[in-house]
Amino acid sequence: MTKKIVVAVLAGIGAVLLLAGCAGPSGVGAELTPTVTPTAACPQVEGVELPPECAPYDPGQAMDLNDRYRDRMEIDSATHEASAAVVETLRIDLEGLRTAGTFTVDTVRAVLTDAGLPDAQVREDYGDVLFGVGGVDGGCVFGEVTEEGVTVDIGGYILDGGCLPAQ
Repeated sequence: MTKKIVVAVLAGIGAVLLLAGCAGPSGVGAELTPTVTPTAACPQVEGVELPPECAPYDPGQAMDLNDRYRDRMEIDSATHEASAAVVETLRIDLEGLRTAGTFTVDTVRAVLTDAGLPDAQVREDYGDVLFGVGGVDGGCVFGEVTEEGVTVDIGGYILDGGCLPAQ
């Protein structure tokens, strides 16, 4: 019988403590100010105050971050210099294709392979031919051949991987 009394007393004390916690920080019946939780992402616009249910974001910054996969990693000067001789030869050979009007995915790939850069990524883009390939001692050799001219550059791999950005 004493066990039942102890259990009843403990249950009573627990109920009092539980009900006391419901009174809130200022006592029984105190007014509580509700807090608004953002439920939508809203672009920040200069001079416009956003409603409290909006979580603001900078749309320009979001777009910049969205395109980061196209950015190139840095390469050191030794890697840059190792590919520099190949770049000038490529520029001359690709310019020959351009002036002859014979630049295609296959002919550009053949020029890259003859220059010692096999396994190039080469694709056509509205009549232009784009290419990217691992360079000498790392990094990338990349560029394009168009009716107007030839560009060949040296740089690091793109953040998305490879030397030629996805379409």
